[in-house]
Amino acid sequence: MAASRRPRRRSTTIAAAVAAVALTAGLTTGCDAVNKALDCARTADAIAESVTELQQAVENAANDPTQTSEALDSIDKNLNEIGDKTEDTDVNKAVDDLQAAVTNVRDSIKNGDETPDVSPVTDAAGELTKVCTS
Repeated sequence: MAASRRPRRRSTTIAAAVAAVALTAGLTTGCDAVNKALDCARTADAIAESVTELQQAVENAANDPTQTSEALDSIDKNLNEIGDKTEDTDVNKAVDDLQAAVTNVRDSIKNGDETPDVSPVTDAAGELTKVCTS
């Protein structure tokens, strides 16, 4: 009888180990999703701050035109961080929309517009924040 108990114990031990690995993998995957969402939300918050800086820079462009470029660069940097960290299609679309809005502002400035319309940037940043926090 002792010989027949060993295989059962071994099977039970193996089953328990497999269950523990599966549970750990599930928790790790869940944590990765949570971490990505937190990264997205943090970066969206940083972008929101950069958009505020952009709005202020555009208002003060006559005093220091480099502030506008610096704010746009900050938004670009944060967009690259989000784009590199997510595979979510809604987030990627929001990033693309915001990038297009930033490009439009840059083009307006290159074409001599001293006070470009930044409302599309603001709107796109709001959409990104909504997508990252929902």
